Amino acid sequence: MIYLDNSSTTKPYAEVMNTFTKASIDYFGNPSSLHNQGSKSEQLIREARRSIAKQLSISPQEIVFTSGGSEGNNLAIKGAAFTRQDRGKHLITTAIEHPSVLETFQYLETLGFTVTYLPVNCEGLVSVQSVMDAIREETILVSIMHVNHETGAVQPIEAIGQKLKDIEKIRFHVDHVQGFLKVPLNFHTAGIDLCTISGHKIHSVKGSGFLFVRDTVTLVPLIHGGGQEFGVRSGTENVPAIAALTKAIRLSLMKRDEQLQHVQVLKTFLMEQLRQRMGMHLNTPNERSAPHIVNVSIDGIKPEVLIQALSKQIIYVSSKSACSSKQKSASAVLYEQFKDLTRASTALRMSLSYETTKSEIVTFLEALDEIVAEVRTIKEVKL
Repeated sequence: MIYLDNSSTTKPYAEVMNTFTKASIDYFGNPSSLHNQGSKSEQLIREARRSIAKQLSISPQEIVFTSGGSEGNNLAIKGAAFTRQDRGKHLITTAIEHPSVLETFQYLETLGFTVTYLPVNCEGLVSVQSVMDAIREETILVSIMHVNHETGAVQPIEAIGQKLKDIEKIRFHVDHVQGFLKVPLNFHTAGIDLCTISGHKIHSVKGSGFLFVRDTVTLVPLIHGGGQEFGVRSGTENVPAIAALTKAIRLSLMKRDEQLQHVQVLKTFLMEQLRQRMGMHLNTPNERSAPHIVNVSIDGIKPEVLIQALSKQIIYVSSKSACSSKQKSASAVLYEQFKDLTRASTALRMSLSYETTKSEIVTFLEALDEIVAEVRTIKEVKL
């Protein structure tokens, strides 16, 4: 199997699964229970929170465990908007966000909020100046992703955060799901108030993640009940998933530099090879892009045809984000970037992991060439 769909989800590390299994068996008690089994689970969560906080140079009280990216984005955006709506109802985001962000803003519009959707340039990047120009007296929230889930474009988060730091009434949220542990980002120095992390993108289990909530920020909760997670996210904590997430972060940080260098070399090789092929157009920027994502449009061939043909050879790639991949419409991200419907309708996304090898990339390219040639031959015969 050649798996090149790591932006959709990653294969959990074996050590992570061992931790998940052990925690499921040995720490099955409800952390809110007063007996010893509950106390053991509560202590494990406390240790996990401290461990993550130390590794990321944040406070344990700034970590709110969630079920992943979509919940984290919803909690951050709705929670901040509802908390500060008495100060204004204007929100700012970009036109290329993940569906869990865009659809949240669209929902808020139905409640009377006004949203500015910022454009991007041909490299998929938003300008710092466009963010500042969009700010109004009633602006209360800016939400911009760090790494784009389709093209890998890296937004100038640090520069934006520095500009927003001195505007007390505005909260700054960053969807860091694709960039976490792949593209460096210090939450505090970048002036981030809210930051979303998902576990299954970093070789942990699905249903794990956390939202960084700066200690000066207040959120209206989406879920009311037992008051868990500092009253921000009620519900019995998923102890095994929290333990697994903690292990995945620790393992990834231990070998991050070496692994990222390996992935960057593979990405560069893959982009160079695709660039040489006729009828293929790279959508991932040469500069300011994450080390693990490559997006290419292929003239005249629907991505679902290529994905299915490659699947038969046990090679797995994707087209858009997993949340919207079953929709046959063009990529909204690529259309915003190039204003070209054909290019936005013919894109493949390859996303690498630390376990990807050069021989796998070569095999993928050979299979892709064969399939593209076959499809084009069939089309010529029909003509």
